[in-house]
Amino acid sequence: MPDLNPASPPLAVVIGGGPAGLMAAEALAQAGLAVEVFDAMPSVGRKFLLAGVGGMNITHSEPYPAFVARYAERQGNIEALLRDFDADALRQWIHGLGVETFVGTSGRVFPSDMKAAPLLRAWLKRLRESGVVIHTRHRWLGWNAEGALRIAYPQGERAVKAAVVVLALGGGSWARLGSDGAWQPLLAERAVDISPMQPSNCGFEVEGWSAVLKQKFAGAPLKNIALSVPGSAPRKGEFILTAQGVEGSLVYAWSAPVREAINREGQGVLLLDLLPDKPVDKIAQALAKPRGSRSMAKHLHSQLGIDGVKAALLRELTDQATFADPGSLARAIKALPITLVRTRPLDEAISSAGGVRFEGLDDGLMVKAVPGVFCAGEMLDWEAPTGGYLLTACFASGLRAGRAAADWVRAS
Repeated sequence: MPDLNPASPPLAVVIGGGPAGLMAAEALAQAGLAVEVFDAMPSVGRKFLLAGVGGMNITHSEPYPAFVARYAERQGNIEALLRDFDADALRQWIHGLGVETFVGTSGRVFPSDMKAAPLLRAWLKRLRESGVVIHTRHRWLGWNAEGALRIAYPQGERAVKAAVVVLALGGGSWARLGSDGAWQPLLAERAVDISPMQPSNCGFEVEGWSAVLKQKFAGAPLKNIALSVPGSAPRKGEFILTAQGVEGSLVYAWSAPVREAINREGQGVLLLDLLPDKPVDKIAQALAKPRGSRSMAKHLHSQLGIDGVKAALLRELTDQATFADPGSLARAIKALPITLVRTRPLDEAISSAGGVRFEGLDDGLMVKAVPGVFCAGEMLDWEAPTGGYLLTACFASGLRAGRAAADWVRAS
């Protein structure tokens, strides 16, 4: 890279071409800096594009207090970012790219064509027109002895001296798409405060399903059910029984408390309500009706419509005495405990928890231990359920980091 002459604008480097990194690049370019983006993959936005397979859920339309509550223990940190760029602002930004959005029946917000690729193409076109230069197959390796960025690319390695750096390197899941967490030791060497990476929005394993359950029902969906963790209100939805345990959208919604219970106690529990629209007393009355020579399995089917994978799981997780007693069985149907002993591997998770802790950053997301270096996106220590919350916070953090990085250059 040629040296900048004194008349040239300062160079801002963004490492990572996902939503957070590209948003930071846009903010830096708007501030008048020369901007170069480096991404290790053959093209940018790969995880963003994968998230759009089956429908690009970009954000959520629920009321703001409920929206920010989705960020749990990091609500305060994320809300500070959303004040500048919330769900409504994100929708307006998308409309500015010429892409319309709509609200689905679940409250989730989608581009009008449900696809991520047209949105990304329009955005990249605007970024390039604003002067942003994007380098692919360029992997960041840390800093050299002179403080320049070490960038590996197919022809070798280059040193890049930047006025300011925004790191948007992603979390620890989906390594094949570029989010491999390989940046952690590079920042740890600089005494950056980092929490260990853990799976989020992930599946879980049980101690072991029976051979019969696995053979007949692995991969089967459980629909029209509800899940909860002890002490919490149940949520309706669906999930999938796997050969190892459970996964799917409703399981992901509870992944943080279940994972933390496993960390503390060696196991976590999900309570399954097989009939969320029917109260326990009505279920008990139905089961208490005479069944004659019919088996309890057939009685469950005829009186309550419980069969297939639901019946198999009920039988798997109840003992003989419970299964034979209508009152006990009714209570089990409403709160069937599924004991989970470990998460599925981090690389299978939709997202990750852990990363650069907010306590080690200033309000502009600059790393206190490394002045002039800012962090954004999923590499920060926060998590959220699926439903557009992850993307919204990534965009908002990228905007904050980009604007703050530009301010820092001006003040330097």
